[in-house]
Amino acid sequence: MPRAFIGIGSNIDPEKNVKEALRLLSARTSVLKISTVYHTEPELRPEQPWYYNCVAEIDTELRPEELKFALLRGIEKELGRKRTADKFAERTIDLDLLLYSDPSVEPAGLFVQDPDIFRRPYLAAALLELSPGLKLREPQSLEARVPEPALSTARPEVPPSKMEVLEAYTQSLRKEILRGGKC
Repeated sequence: MPRAFIGIGSNIDPEKNVKEALRLLSARTSVLKISTVYHTEPELRPEQPWYYNCVAEIDTELRPEELKFALLRGIEKELGRKRTADKFAERTIDLDLLLYSDPSVEPAGLFVQDPDIFRRPYLAAALLELSPGLKLREPQSLEARVPEPALSTARPEVPPSKMEVLEAYTQSLRKEILRGGKC
């Protein structure tokens, strides 16, 4: 069965909206794991509230375009996301298809790979946490995007001015969404 990694972010009532997005996602597909949730600075908008960001690993029968445009965009709409020309605008929820893997179609199995994985350390850290042996098409490694001390502890940490680990919130999400499951 195809496996996908979904980036989840919010900076408008993020505690509520990230949880609700995960709840809706788990009601419509099989959520296997949820990464650590990071509190991150908004890109190019220091005046905005900080984001909550995490990644969910799912099993899905949907093709990439159905997953992205029907399921993920449908959940965004349900949670009040209003898309504008400003790609850095505040948002109630942002659901991005980061990786889509279907071993039955390609030898490597990788269909979709979002380039932001290599630009945003919290995405690389979350993917490493969920799938340490994950192979990507680019010669860059995920490890190269996460500071060295984080790799040895399996709990990525970067300077607080960029992102903070939200451990208690992460554990409460996992308990509620994964019904006691631990990633």
